[in-house]
Amino acid sequence: MILHYDVVVVGGGHAGCEAACASANMGAKTLLVTMDMNKIAQMSCNPAVGGIAKGQIVREIDALGGQMGRVTDATAIQFRMLNVGKGPAVWSPRAQCDRGKFIWEWRRVLDETENLDIWQDQVDELLVENGTAVGVKTIWGTEIRAKSVVITAGTFLNGLMHIGRKMVKGGRIAEPAAERLTESITQHGIRSARMKTGTPVRIDKRSIDFSKLRQQDGESRPYRFSYYNGTPENHQAQPTLPQLPCWECYTNPEVHDILRSGLADSPLYNGQIQSIGPRYCPSIETKLVTFPDRDKHLLFLEPEGSETNEMYLNGFSSSLPMDVQINALRMIPGLENAKVYRPGYAIEYDFFDPTQLKHSLESKIINGLFFAGQVNGTTGYEEAAGQGLVAGINAALKCDGTEEFVMHRDESYIGVLIDDLVTKGVDEPYRMFTSRAEYRILLRQDDADSRLTERSYHIGLAKKDRYDWWMEKKNAIERIESFCKTFPIKAKEINPALERLGTTPLQFGVKLEDLIARPQLNIKNLSEIIPELHEFIGRLPNRMEEIAEAAEIRIKYKGYIERERLVAEKMHRLENIRIKGHFNYEDLNGLSTECRQKLKAIDPETLAQASRIPGVSPSDINVLLVLMGR
Repeated sequence: MILHYDVVVVGGGHAGCEAACASANMGAKTLLVTMDMNKIAQMSCNPAVGGIAKGQIVREIDALGGQMGRVTDATAIQFRMLNVGKGPAVWSPRAQCDRGKFIWEWRRVLDETENLDIWQDQVDELLVENGTAVGVKTIWGTEIRAKSVVITAGTFLNGLMHIGRKMVKGGRIAEPAAERLTESITQHGIRSARMKTGTPVRIDKRSIDFSKLRQQDGESRPYRFSYYNGTPENHQAQPTLPQLPCWECYTNPEVHDILRSGLADSPLYNGQIQSIGPRYCPSIETKLVTFPDRDKHLLFLEPEGSETNEMYLNGFSSSLPMDVQINALRMIPGLENAKVYRPGYAIEYDFFDPTQLKHSLESKIINGLFFAGQVNGTTGYEEAAGQGLVAGINAALKCDGTEEFVMHRDESYIGVLIDDLVTKGVDEPYRMFTSRAEYRILLRQDDADSRLTERSYHIGLAKKDRYDWWMEKKNAIERIESFCKTFPIKAKEINPALERLGTTPLQFGVKLEDLIARPQLNIKNLSEIIPELHEFIGRLPNRMEEIAEAAEIRIKYKGYIERERLVAEKMHRLENIRIKGHFNYEDLNGLSTECRQKLKAIDPETLAQASRIPGVSPSDINVLLVLMGR
């Protein structure tokens, strides 16, 4: 049987779901191929979305018209804003989700998306003609012809799971691996390698003594990942699911002794696993080896859902033998009688060299072939979803011959992520942090819609209602800024109120803008003592909290934001100097040997991208500028 589509997406994880929705919503006839329709967007590891830098990515996905934020809001069972003790540049939203409901909410979204079909099958062959991807074949012999192909196979490519010395092929526990697809792709000159990740034990909450654990509640105020849910009256509505706590516990020397006794059988240390795992999410046995002097490690017990007894032990990822894992687990106070649903395990899988990709996530080797998610060497649902969205957008644009959609480093964390991948490559699973973004003051979680929604609307992904929603918010923020910029305050009228707020009185009259710039003051508490401001904000729709917070941050950090924008604009001058195809780098003797090798391997699009390649020095960039006649 032969099926015909504009875009075919291989894999129904977080990257695949976003890619398929984006492509279909842009008008491309799209097919999502997944091995199991009942495990769409499965949270293979912890049942949470967001976190440091990851929360910013989810808000960017939402601002572009993606779905992860809205699905998270509909299935959240706890919300927290991380890093609130620091500046707003690093505030990061995080939500605990109901794992099962998350799957079915995503399934509902896919089922209701026009131009999108789902096919349950396993792809084992990429079809290529004259250097162009033209479709895929499945293990059941179905041929799917398409103008663009998006590969988002996650950990399933030749997946191999490890528990102690036992090895079983699979992409997830109790799910088969995807074999032969890697070889079908690499035969065309695309490089692949192996990576490793892992997951912890799952525990029955009925067997836990919570009196020995420390409860960690979420925030009580209503909050949403999504900037837009289509109904203004419900924008700040309370969550629809019961809000549940997480719990803190610690390992101890007795736990560590048992774990160490199993190191000889650990696939990480007996030579069984050769690939590299995520540095920032190490297994419990790796923690013991890396930090031998630590006598305890913090763990978090997290609920898997509102209607299940399954709990996730965050921080206890392991591939040690089952009996070692369980015996050590029961030495943790509160878990002495713990009943285990399944032990932790490690998994090795194939990924493809991301330096062979363009910034659009299209392959440099095979025209019309796109990669997104863990197949590009990343880890994390959010990183995968962000890549999937970009790949889906560009796969749809490719069908129409439209210019590709690319985001810059000063425009989004997704842009930073993709630029790091295609420019620097990976030698371990890549995870996003705020520290990776040099323009993080411009990439705050509160302003993703101001950076991205209008761009998305102009390429046809964000729809008119979302665009209008943003324009209403934009106008309200600008009205508040204008009001604060021109409204004068007399010291004698405001000082008694300032003393009540516990802040220093004013010596002279100032503008409201200058007063808000004080760290201890904000629009909300000033509106309580300045009638004109209170009346002004009171005229806003019930999105007032979100709008007032955005306006306050722009006023309070105006100088820092403007300074960082100037730096970004200077770098854009190098972004505008295109060098791809201009040089035979092997013949440029004015460059260092390392520089010539790196430039030949990466073949950067612009001088700015070249400047970010490890091994390319500022003097090398100056040589290229001279050769470009600059």
